Amino acid sequence: MKKHSDSPIYLRELEKKDLAQLNNWRNDKKLLDLLGNNFLFISGAVDDNWFDNYLQNREKAVRLAIILKKGDLYIGNVNLTSIHAINRSAEFSLMIGEETHRGKGIGLLATNMMLQHAFKDRGLNRVHLDVLKENAAAIKLYEKAGFKREGVKRQDIFKNGTFHDVVMMSQLKEEFSYLL
Repeated sequence: MKKHSDSPIYLRELEKKDLAQLNNWRNDKKLLDLLGNNFLFISGAVDDNWFDNYLQNREKAVRLAIILKKGDLYIGNVNLTSIHAINRSAEFSLMIGEETHRGKGIGLLATNMMLQHAFKDRGLNRVHLDVLKENAAAIKLYEKAGFKREGVKRQDIFKNGTFHDVVMMSQLKEEFSYLL
């Protein structure tokens, strides 16, 4: 993906060399408690197989690493998955794996960069996501990026011994402002 000169980050496709760091994040219970994913222990071999499967099915997913330009540091992922060619839709997800880089606007930048790619380059019409209702910071970020709330899936995810509500959000191509 194109490097924007005024941005502190750029996006590039996830690479095999990223898997060790990604595996650390996917095994970080504190991080996963913020996300819709359930905590499972994931071995390096599982991530290797997951990555190989992604490479075989790239028409249905875009998995990008978020790279901090200063130091060329891999700090998170932004993804479009379940890409549907006929409906021209995809599911969005974001993870800033490095806690020191959360709350600094990097997630919003990565979201806008991925939405631009989704709508302009991939020709998608709708991008949707699910977010834990209690993750107010993520909901605020997504609303700032132009996502609209569509509803709540009640008690949709079981984490840490409790059921959690999930907010459904989406953005249409006609609603997106090309800020980059």
